[in-house]
Amino acid sequence: MALSYKTRKRLALLILLVGVPIYIVVAVSLVNWADARWGRLPLWGEFAVYVGLGILWALPFRGIFRGIGQEDPEKEKAGRGDPPS
Repeated sequence: MALSYKTRKRLALLILLVGVPIYIVVAVSLVNWADARWGRLPLWGEFAVYVGLGILWALPFRGIFRGIGQEDPEKEKAGRGDPPS
């Protein structure tokens, strides 16, 4: 079942406002746990972990975020045939 543009836009906003801050807390907690367990990583290692986790969160949601910045396609279809104002 395909989600409508409006639903995807609302879901994307929810993910960005609620999900990403929660994911940031989880990622920092994970790095702190690894630091306490095995010792601190070198700076480049921590950078690589944060970059990897920063990319990892977006992979499952790329279908939701695809095309959100564009005009609503349903609005465009309904507007055909109307003279431009």
